[in-house]
Amino acid sequence: MATSAKKTAVAELADLFRESSAAVLTEYRGLTVGELKQLRDALRQDATYAVAKNTLTEIAAKEAGVEGLESHLTGPTAIAFVTGDPVNVAKALRDFAKDNDKLVLKGGYMDGQPLDEAGIKKIADLESREVLLSKFAGAMKGSMNKAAALFQAPLSKSVRTVEALRAKQDA
Repeated sequence: MATSAKKTAVAELADLFRESSAAVLTEYRGLTVGELKQLRDALRQDATYAVAKNTLTEIAAKEAGVEGLESHLTGPTAIAFVTGDPVNVAKALRDFAKDNDKLVLKGGYMDGQPLDEAGIKKIADLESREVLLSKFAGAMKGSMNKAAALFQAPLSKSVRTVEALRAKQDA
């Protein structure tokens, strides 16, 4: 590869690293073109899946300020640059790897922290952002209902006491 082409490739990879909230490194050795297309289609909504040379990836990661990927840059490497929900991407990669044992999750990073294969699988086990937000909203609503009932209790108790005293006085 010519030097100018390498510089362009490094600049493109560095931009992808900067624009993504997370990245997952995979080894794709043995996958067919059709299987890679299927994987790209599964990731399309939340990530860009790109094959990259290890040395260029290492240089681009350093330029973008991403550290901790060096140990994962061995063998043929493809990177899922996450621009959407990292949980969806991790789930798609995990599920694809279950069906196609030739795809190997190497590692990656998220929020500036390096991840190993186990970390990616933990992220994949999380529920999606929307589900977590709806559970949080439900918990908040339940807490507010309990608080409202707690504040109403003394008032209703005093009203019942006054009613009981009035009924006793009438009798």
